[in-house]
Amino acid sequence: MPLSPEQQAEIDDLRARPQPTLRSTAPGMEGHLYTAYPVLDHGFVRVVDYMGDDAAICQAARVSYGKGTKSVSNDEGLIRYLMRHWHSTPFEMCEIKLHVKLPVFVARQWIRHRTANVNEYSARYSILDREFYIPAPEHVAAQSTVNNQGRGELLEGAEAARVLEILKADSARAYDNYEAMISQDGQQGLARELARMNLPANIYTQWYWKVDLHNLFHFLRLRADAHAQYEIRVYAEEICKLVADWVPFAYRAFEDYRMGGATLSATALDCIRRMVKGEEVTQETSGMSKGEWREFMQVVG
Repeated sequence: MPLSPEQQAEIDDLRARPQPTLRSTAPGMEGHLYTAYPVLDHGFVRVVDYMGDDAAICQAARVSYGKGTKSVSNDEGLIRYLMRHWHSTPFEMCEIKLHVKLPVFVARQWIRHRTANVNEYSARYSILDREFYIPAPEHVAAQSTVNNQGRGELLEGAEAARVLEILKADSARAYDNYEAMISQDGQQGLARELARMNLPANIYTQWYWKVDLHNLFHFLRLRADAHAQYEIRVYAEEICKLVADWVPFAYRAFEDYRMGGATLSATALDCIRRMVKGEEVTQETSGMSKGEWREFMQVVG
């Protein structure tokens, strides 16, 4: 199950004892605090704490104290300006701390974003739970023939069933051996820090992940993208929902300029200007490689 009884009891207790505060709060985020949102078969994402809101971004940009006489519309316009012109430090004034339960192989992708503070569940100190990620049949696919790091067509029938059975059997066998090695029933038992190395990468781990909004947006731009691996994308998509309620102005600007926008090279801009003038531009006359031209055409349609 996503949450242990102890974790659920802690969450229920925290939500039952709201604390008064003088700091700025975001009503949308207050409703999410401590709640665990399920992801994949055993995972979750939950907000443990946060700092700042849309107003904090504007306050930092204006280097002022308080909201002053600026209107809400001016705040949104300022945030859009900051996003449009790639100003980063005002967005760093907001932070969020998440508790995430995720498969180890997803964690290894996630940790490549080296711009957060992370504290992971210790398998040297504690015993890992018997929980493994097993993909749903609609996510069991062959290697892509056009993308060396992606998936292609779905596996079907007997082949899909065979793959899923191997994943389940190997996971169960590895955990059985893990338990047998650390058991102290009639033996000393292998140290947990050694026994863990026999566990597969689809076993679940947990961590606290604290990141500022600027770096969180960078993470989401890459991992909530349609080309990201499904198993990390679903976590990013769940986090997107939280951020949209936390800093709605900033998130709308992020969606517009980062998720929905495109960065064009000088060569690409020159091609667009030529096209607008009525010139027929081809890959051969564009000055782009075949790969660049293919990506350019995906942007301009």
